[in-house]
Amino acid sequence: MAVKMRLKRMGQKKAPFYRVIVADSRSPRDGRFIEEIGYYDPTKDPSVIKIDEELAKKWLSTGAQPTDTVAKLLKIAGIEK
Repeated sequence: MAVKMRLKRMGQKKAPFYRVIVADSRSPRDGRFIEEIGYYDPTKDPSVIKIDEELAKKWLSTGAQPTDTVAKLLKIAGIEK
């Protein structure tokens, strides 16, 4: 099973915010997921990024692959691969 760290879109139309989740790569974007590890709100100024560092490191060490956007968010949050 390939596991990915990716964003799940939430919020209203034209006002999105995202949850950072760990999910099977075959599941749909807003579908079933394994664990929620944080959130990202681009509508605020400055953008709010809150990621649980322990959970993120645990999943990265077990082989979860972050998407490009999540990798950028992890870098901004100070969590390196």
